[in-house]
Amino acid sequence: MRRLPPLTPSELAPDARALYDSIIEGPRGTSMLDEQGGLAGPFNAMLLSPPVGDALQRLGAAIRYRSELGDRAREIAILVVAHSWDCAFERHVHEEIGRRLGLTGAQLDALRTGAPLELDDPEEAAALRLTRALVSRADLDDEEYAALPASAVFELTTLVGYYATLALQLRVFRVQQPGAAPAG
Repeated sequence: MRRLPPLTPSELAPDARALYDSIIEGPRGTSMLDEQGGLAGPFNAMLLSPPVGDALQRLGAAIRYRSELGDRAREIAILVVAHSWDCAFERHVHEEIGRRLGLTGAQLDALRTGAPLELDDPEEAAALRLTRALVSRADLDDEEYAALPASAVFELTTLVGYYATLALQLRVFRVQQPGAAPAG
């Protein structure tokens, strides 16, 4: 059962309302609004602590919109984290983004299940290999570390930590994937 009801704009304290406005006026736009005008996914919980929530959502925006990782490489990495944490919300949202970026059904299936996946693009293949290493071993060997520039490794490790944090929050607050019947 969902532990945190949607927080609507009219019931928010001024600092939470400012964060709400920042999220919907930022690069995500209104894509994270639910039917009642509350923030969907991990963003609703961010309103509980506006200083921390704002820092977290800004980090997410930097990862999603200002990273040197290619869009497909980033989505592949996010989907590896979603698989590792068994996070239906992350998987649902980022599979849609991946489809729009040209990931095939077979590629998405492999990412969803952790099956082997051969990718032709070197950056995408490295992002897949490194992210799988990070979620399984929490480290990279020297060969893995050298597969991408150090700046991309920094961004990738930050992405893994960020999306693991979101997956944990989504689990603790019992946030359902969009369109799922409420549990309980």
